[in-house]
Amino acid sequence: MLKLRLTPSNILPILLNLIPLFGVWFLGWDAAQIFLVYALETVIIGAVNVLKMATVTIFVKPSDTWENGDSKSMQSGWFFIFFFIIHYGFFVFVQTQLFFAVSGLIKDGSMFGKYAQVPAALGEDGTFLFISFIVYHLVQAYLGFIRTGQYKTISMGRLMFQPYIRIVIQQIVVILGSMFLTFGLGKIFIVVLVGVTIFFEVFVNFDSMWAVAEKKKEEEEINN
Repeated sequence: MLKLRLTPSNILPILLNLIPLFGVWFLGWDAAQIFLVYALETVIIGAVNVLKMATVTIFVKPSDTWENGDSKSMQSGWFFIFFFIIHYGFFVFVQTQLFFAVSGLIKDGSMFGKYAQVPAALGEDGTFLFISFIVYHLVQAYLGFIRTGQYKTISMGRLMFQPYIRIVIQQIVVILGSMFLTFGLGKIFIVVLVGVTIFFEVFVNFDSMWAVAEKKKEEEEINN
């Protein structure tokens, strides 16, 4: 589902994603470090989602319906959170390992030891952008989840899987981008990366996509 009009809330993500574009093209930022930040955005999104799930569990409902195939049961919100951390954590692990292998940004160390090198690999510019992304996602969570009251009505199941559509798209773009680094085309692909990110951030209505999917699922359950 596409959003055809820009709103004031769209200004922040547009400006945020234009920062790395300007930095790489005009301030001499390392494109590899910027790609690393976009790869690590997956971690930020997951951590913020855990905070959302904890908010619902603590302040709204301590348990919710867990669907496993055709069976349903009531499970604690903390069970949802634990499952999300394990499942989503595997997603993050695969994405980051692919990025490390293809980009060559972090070459030494064991499979898990490479993560200890991430802060140094980010550099000052990458660290600044990474912190900016953290602030942005926290602000977005407050404005779109807390202030709107969405946390009072959303199901834990929907909240748990909410980040996945966006993350799959992000993984594809980041992995392709890391390949461009091997050919010295970082400046060119940063334009593509920022453009694609802004498009999905601003013009794709993920909430509508989830609503359509849930409605279709309900209709299938009724027909069956």
